[in-house]
Amino acid sequence: MERTEAKVYKSNALVEASFRLSLYEQRIILACIAKVRHDEAVSDQVRYRVSAQEIAEQTDTQLATAYQNLRAAAERLFERRATIYEKPNGGEPDELVTRWVQAVVYKKKEGTVEIRFATEMLPYLAQLTERFTHYALSDVAKMTSGYAIRFYELIAQWRGTEKHGKGERLIEIEWLRQALQLEDKFKLIGDLKRWVIEPSIKQINEHTHLKAEWEQRKTGRKITHILLKWREKQKPKSVQETAKRQRLTRAVIERSARPGETWEKAKERLEKERR
Repeated sequence: MERTEAKVYKSNALVEASFRLSLYEQRIILACIAKVRHDEAVSDQVRYRVSAQEIAEQTDTQLATAYQNLRAAAERLFERRATIYEKPNGGEPDELVTRWVQAVVYKKKEGTVEIRFATEMLPYLAQLTERFTHYALSDVAKMTSGYAIRFYELIAQWRGTEKHGKGERLIEIEWLRQALQLEDKFKLIGDLKRWVIEPSIKQINEHTHLKAEWEQRKTGRKITHILLKWREKQKPKSVQETAKRQRLTRAVIERSARPGETWEKAKERLEKERR
């Protein structure tokens, strides 16, 4: 039986929410989001578990390092909050301040963390009917920057809008600062480029199937926006030939789906590519 690749599903409102999580806090949250069932009623009584072994395998890091970082992140995670400005599936705007989790259980002997998502957070993770973003957990697993993960999600949210295989998204810098909760950090645009934007684009290019770049935009003399650009990396011919020979099972289609692409659209695209 083929194994279905772990996928992260988030409401677009959560992708654009204002929050700050460390790299390992993001790894815990995303690993648990990937385990949320989408075919069952939402319940805030379910605990989602992630282990140091799981993190080490996903990220290609040493088990001892994953164990140490997992514990430290678990201790901080209960205090982390997000400000969300829209309802899960769109509609009238709200401003919701919520914790990510309502309980964290660290099991030292097992090297695991179990979390229960906050009641108000769950609708942004499950039973999403529209305005949501999804991508493979493996796309961001090896990233070493929480900012890079956020940038990838901002691109993934707009996948499917590409023209001739190329996509663009214009982002206001002040909005970006708010979304990343930078507060007084990187006030100079040069520092923002050096420590946030450029490393994020570099990691997207290194660890994902996308080739990304960015440009700055000015209003008058002031830099006010950045323009993200991306396209799919060209696969080697050997990979393309293997993909053509592989049977299009549901698992294969899910594994090959681009961020933001529905199963039906992925199936249609893959069938066209094989003709």
